[in-house]
Amino acid sequence: MSDVQKAPDFRKLAINKVGVKDISYPIVVMDKNDAFQHTVARVNMYVDLPHHFKGTHMSRFVEILNAHRKEMALDKMETTLQNIKAKLGASSAHLEMEFPYFIEKRAPVSGAVSLMEYTCRFLASLATDFDFILEIRVPVTSLCPCSKELSRFGAHNQRGIIAVQVRYREFVWIEDLVVAIEECGSSPVYSLLKREDEKFVTEQAFENPRFVEDMVREAALRLLKMDNITWFAVSAENFESIHNHSAYAAIEIDKEKSTKVD
Repeated sequence: MSDVQKAPDFRKLAINKVGVKDISYPIVVMDKNDAFQHTVARVNMYVDLPHHFKGTHMSRFVEILNAHRKEMALDKMETTLQNIKAKLGASSAHLEMEFPYFIEKRAPVSGAVSLMEYTCRFLASLATDFDFILEIRVPVTSLCPCSKELSRFGAHNQRGIIAVQVRYREFVWIEDLVVAIEECGSSPVYSLLKREDEKFVTEQAFENPRFVEDMVREAALRLLKMDNITWFAVSAENFESIHNHSAYAAIEIDKEKSTKVD
């Protein structure tokens, strides 16, 4: 049968990324406490396409996923990207995975144990060199410093998300990043709280008011002090409880090009 994808295209426009998106697929993630954690990711796979080809072979992406289904783990991503490049005759390949990651968490006073979900992403690419970014999204509580200053009683608070992307030299545990980032809000978020725990986290937030600006700065300071991390981007978004909008702030720092913070 004729290979339509390899037919010539005369528009002379190369494509940076072409491929398949939003495939649901099981993967294995390294777990600091239990060695491995099995989860299900939404997977995106892309390659570049030279200007002289009409299209790429979409089915080959799924074939590669199936071939690697027992080893879809972080330490296999570079090998998977090499196979994508070879199978599709590309000069660059990209692999993205977004998945829920669960960490056992104890309530601060009662000690009640429950599983807390964190959304994570692996962003990997391979051209000449392999590049990998780990992203985690950490829910926090934030209490408004301005509201606390102005109000006779209490202060408005809301749930927010601190999102962190990092590049690193050696392996970074998701759990360690979560602990560091949760400290940047007014209070952590829990999936299970008893009454004594609710009292504790409410008072903790009141005593620790934070703007989104405070949260990204606090996160940046912690990441700057982690020698293993070479680059990071951190953002904070508060889903405001008394406004019809979200508050947002972001910082990106390439540590190899900036002055180290003591």
